[in-house]
Amino acid sequence: MSEWKIKLVEGYKRFRAGDYPEQKALYEKLGTHGQTPKTMLIGCSDSRADPSDIFDAYPGEMFVVRNVAAIVPPLDETSGYHGTSAAIEYAVRNLNVDGIVVLGHESCGGVQGCLDGMGHDDNAGYVGRWVSLINQVRDRVLATGHPEEEVSYQMELETVRQSLENLMSFPFVREAVESGSLQLQGAYFSIIRARLMFADEKGEFQLVPEA
Repeated sequence: MSEWKIKLVEGYKRFRAGDYPEQKALYEKLGTHGQTPKTMLIGCSDSRADPSDIFDAYPGEMFVVRNVAAIVPPLDETSGYHGTSAAIEYAVRNLNVDGIVVLGHESCGGVQGCLDGMGHDDNAGYVGRWVSLINQVRDRVLATGHPEEEVSYQMELETVRQSLENLMSFPFVREAVESGSLQLQGAYFSIIRARLMFADEKGEFQLVPEA
């Protein structure tokens, strides 16, 4: 058996012997009666920024969609396969979540790829076309004249802000926000320091207290 498969099996065995006995009733309830999460989390596919670990969430607590760079695309009513948009619609219209969190993170490869020009490269495949959604973010950040060592960080934050703006382009999201039944929240996770920041109403990011 391949090494990566062995690790999966070993992890599954630890789960069955460790957490599962304590959570058996929870799994049975979720499997029988369905899910009722209060929060949707849109995060990056990056293996280093796992929302369940960051927020210490149990099964059934968060409805999570992950993609490269945690990008929320703007409303697009053309034909196609809109996975992230479908997940947002399901969370708002079917699950009636109370909040949507967009979680960016430090050292994001998708953001760096866009900074390096992938969003303008016709040969960059699916990833290039995906990160082209934040080409305008790239242009805004580069125009601000930040020191080179801060550009990636500033773009990671600005990508979260753009995704929050894009969420409001969906009529069902806007209606829920304006009615008070849904709140949107920007967030950012530092991998190196394991620190979380939330954006305030002005889009400024502040550290979340640890205690």
